[in-house]
Amino acid sequence: MRRAAGQAGFTFVGILIAVAVFGVGLAGLAQLWSLNAQREREQELLFVGEQYRVAILSFAAATPPGKPRYPRELRELLDDRRHVVARRHLRQLYPDPLTGRVDWEAVLAPDGGIVAVHSRHAGTPIKVGNFPAQYASFERATSYRDWVFGAPPPRERAGR
Repeated sequence: MRRAAGQAGFTFVGILIAVAVFGVGLAGLAQLWSLNAQREREQELLFVGEQYRVAILSFAAATPPGKPRYPRELRELLDDRRHVVARRHLRQLYPDPLTGRVDWEAVLAPDGGIVAVHSRHAGTPIKVGNFPAQYASFERATSYRDWVFGAPPPRERAGR
């Protein structure tokens, strides 16, 4: 059986179109996978940030008279030696899920103690709503650096 001369060209064009459609589909799948991975890292950041927030508040609440109210470094949350028996406010120093390192940026109190931590990652969050009440301010965040986990900021005095 003999093919017409132009028929071979149609097969080639058909294969090219199929490869192009397959490539576009794979690109879309990769983008979807990347978006899903970022959402998972955000969820992990919220979990880990909450662990640090609770540990900082626990450290402050357990402050003996005459001792620093906030930790000077994050390691103090693991081994609080301000008491006769050392206390643990945090199980481990968790890495930042966005950077993969324990390189949190600390928010310092006037006396130099750590009152909060936040990620050093400057990316734009995907999650923009439906946060727990203590993180309602995250809805206005333009970067992950705005997601601050820790003690509430000191209130301004009335009359100021």
